[in-house]
Amino acid sequence: MLGLRFVSKESFIKDRILLYKGIYMFFGRVLNVRQIAKDKKRHERLRLLLKGVNKKRKKQAKQIDILCNDLISAHRDFIEKLYLISFTAGFYELIMGANEPGVLLCNAGKLIGQKVEDANIAFFLRQHGNFELHVFESDKPITLERQELEACFSPELVRGICAMNRVCTLDDMFAIGLQGNLTKLNGISAATIPLGQAGTSFGFILVYRSSQRELTTEEIGLISAVSPGLSRAILACRQAQHSVE
Repeated sequence: MLGLRFVSKESFIKDRILLYKGIYMFFGRVLNVRQIAKDKKRHERLRLLLKGVNKKRKKQAKQIDILCNDLISAHRDFIEKLYLISFTAGFYELIMGANEPGVLLCNAGKLIGQKVEDANIAFFLRQHGNFELHVFESDKPITLERQELEACFSPELVRGICAMNRVCTLDDMFAIGLQGNLTKLNGISAATIPLGQAGTSFGFILVYRSSQRELTTEEIGLISAVSPGLSRAILACRQAQHSVE
């Protein structure tokens, strides 16, 4: 026979409480583990969501930067074109009333000299197998004198530059046959811009200044922009002179 053990009511209640407490703690731990797993999944989803938001934000910021740079570049290009149009309009207005080549080239040389600072401007115009030379010096003359300039540009060199019919650098001029005092020539920055019409060059504009301040592509571009109009004006003056003669 099984032995029966009688316990007091207080002990019975105490045992029951301990039993329920153990069951609660067991299932509480199970629920806590499940809650932790749920929290981890939720945190992972939040992490991925924030990562996606940050990635999208960085992409949008990059696109905004590109757009701003494009706007700045477009604004700069617009200002440069507006400046070019303004210079061209002012240039044509200044030379419009000139009826003699000397006056025309004098006005043109002054205006070009205002835009290309500290530079000497020389116009070479082919004439009867030789050339006419018109020189306009800056307020700060450089070491290359007019007599040396005439000696450097022979009729053959002028014909060669005209045959190129494009912007020529000092290196191009040396390649064609420029000769002279190399020490002084190497101390200047120079370029020629063609004068002509219908694909034929009858002369060019020589721009030069100290190599300590190199000529810029913008400055060469300004002169190139007005050379077609100046070419037509020169031809018109020549025709007017021939008709008078």
